[in-house]
Amino acid sequence: MRVLGVDPGLTRCGLGVVDGGGGRAVSCVAVDVVRTLPDAPLARRLLEVSDAVESWIGVHRPDVVAIERVFSQHNVRTVMGTAQASGVVAVAAARAGLPVAFHTPSEVKAAVTGAGRADKQQVTAMVARVLGLTEAPRPADAADALALAICHCWRAPMLDRMAQAEARAAELARRHKARLAAAAKGASS
Repeated sequence: MRVLGVDPGLTRCGLGVVDGGGGRAVSCVAVDVVRTLPDAPLARRLLEVSDAVESWIGVHRPDVVAIERVFSQHNVRTVMGTAQASGVVAVAAARAGLPVAFHTPSEVKAAVTGAGRADKQQVTAMVARVLGLTEAPRPADAADALALAICHCWRAPMLDRMAQAEARAAELARRHKARLAAAAKGASS
């Protein structure tokens, strides 16, 4: 599975592509950070992020796009910009026909470091170790994008199994209700 991980942001948007094999084997394909000028018009900045993501999708052909779920921050302006960048990334993925998965920062940290409250240095160090990189990706947005992709590679199989189990349980419940209804109808005849 090839995953494009995106750490959304207006000033810096991290992009990382990871290939995941069976088990926990993952490898880095590409990593970069899209930068936009803070004094540029908002629409222009969002277009630059969207264009970069569309280009990465075209070049790297991911199977899925994993985006960091926006969480409440103290600075409303920052969270709004992050949410807007996240939205244009999701639209770019949808236009390409790709599924989009959202992961919270604590899910990503827990998956990569084992601790949901790990700091940026711990995440960066573990990303470098897990991917066998000779040096840590910089800035932190790049490491976070790779961490998102790793997280999705490791969590997706479990999430798929859970969804399949839920679908089987729903089908069994539907069949059971139908049998009960048929038995009740037969008893009343």
